[in-house]
Amino acid sequence: MKKKRLAVVTATRAEYGLLRRVVQNLLKSDKIIPEVIVTGAHLSPLYGNTVQEIEKDGIPIAHKVDILKFGTGELQTAQTVAYTIQQFSELFAKTKPDACMVLGDRYEIFAVGSAAAMLHIPLVHISGGDVTLGAADEWFRHCLTKMASLHFPSCEEYAERVIRMGEEPCRVFNVGGLGDENIRKLSLMSLEELNQSLDFDLKEKKFGLVTFHPETTGQAKPLDQMQQLLQAMEQLPNIQWLITKSNADAGGEQINQCIDRWCQGRENAKAFTSLGVVRYLSAMKYAAVVVGNSSSGVVETPTFGVPAVNIGNRQKGRILCDNVLCCQAEKTEIVSALQTAFSEKFIEKAAQTVNPYNGGDTAQRICSVLEEKMFCEEFTQPKGFYDAI
Repeated sequence: MKKKRLAVVTATRAEYGLLRRVVQNLLKSDKIIPEVIVTGAHLSPLYGNTVQEIEKDGIPIAHKVDILKFGTGELQTAQTVAYTIQQFSELFAKTKPDACMVLGDRYEIFAVGSAAAMLHIPLVHISGGDVTLGAADEWFRHCLTKMASLHFPSCEEYAERVIRMGEEPCRVFNVGGLGDENIRKLSLMSLEELNQSLDFDLKEKKFGLVTFHPETTGQAKPLDQMQQLLQAMEQLPNIQWLITKSNADAGGEQINQCIDRWCQGRENAKAFTSLGVVRYLSAMKYAAVVVGNSSSGVVETPTFGVPAVNIGNRQKGRILCDNVLCCQAEKTEIVSALQTAFSEKFIEKAAQTVNPYNGGDTAQRICSVLEEKMFCEEFTQPKGFYDAI
C-alpha cells in the first residue's frame, strides 16, 4: 500500500508546540508521510526565528515559505493573506500532497486552508469549534471548519458546535486538547533547571507568567491595553514577571517594543521572544499566576490548577474553568484580579480545577484516525451538509 503524503503547516511557536507530538507520531507511521511546511513568524527574526526549535527537535522540514513581507497593520495583514494564498497555491500545485493538516485559527492558516480548498486538497483541521469573540481568529477558525474534510476538536462542546455548523458526525472526532496532553506527557524542567535556563531568579519570590496579544476585533487599542497591564504589574513590585512577547498580529510589534522599554532597568522582569514549549509549560507549572490573554491561559492552566487572570475580550466565548479570573484591560481591574489570584482561598479553588480538554492519548488518536480516513474514498469526496436536529 502506497503511503499517503500529508502536508503539515505551522506558522507560530504556540501552534508548533501543539502540533509537535502529532508530527513525531506521524513520522513513525507506516501509512502516512508527514511533510512539514514552516511559514509565518517561525521565519522572522522579530519573532525569534522559532524555526530553530523545529530543527532542534530533529523534525524534517520539507519547505520554508516566507510570507511576512508587509508588516503587521490591518492592511498589511490583508496583503499577507493574499500573498500566502498565492505562495501556497503554487506550492501545493507543484507538490500535490494527498491532504493538508492545519491547527487553529490564525490568518496565516486561514490563507493556507483557502489555497488547499481551491486546489481540492482535503483539509484536516485541529481545534475547530472554539469561540473567541475578541479576535478575528473567531471567523478564520469557522471558515476553516467549512473548508475542512476532517475535524479534531478539543472537547465535546466544541465537537457538537462543529456538527451544528453542518459537518457530518462521521468526520468529527473529539480527541481532547494537545496542550493538555503536552502537560501530562512532556518531561518538564525542575524549577532549578528553569531558573538556570532563563538566567532569571524565579526561586526566591513568587512569579507571574505574562503573555498579551492584540485584540483584533472591536475598538480595542492593543498598545493602550498593554500599558494598562504593565501599570498594574508595577503595583506588585514583590512579584517577578516572566514575559513572553506578542505574536505577529496587527499591533504585536508595538506591544513588543513597549515590553522591551518597560523591562529596561527592572530586576524583577525579563522578556523573551519565545520560551519554547518545554520552558513555557515548565514556567506555567511553577508560576503563582498566569496573566494576559493567550489561549494557554484558559486552556492549559486548568491542568496545572494554576490561577490565571484573563484580560479583555480576546478569549471571550471559550470554556472558562474555576481557576480563571476575567477582567477588562484597565489597571485597577487587573490589580484587583491579581490580588484575588494570590489569595489562599483562590489558590485552593484553582488547585481543584478539572480540565475539560483531557482527551487521553490525543496525538496518537489523531494519527490513528488519519491512517484510516486518508485511505477512505469518502475523504476525497465533496462533503454534504448535515442538518443537526
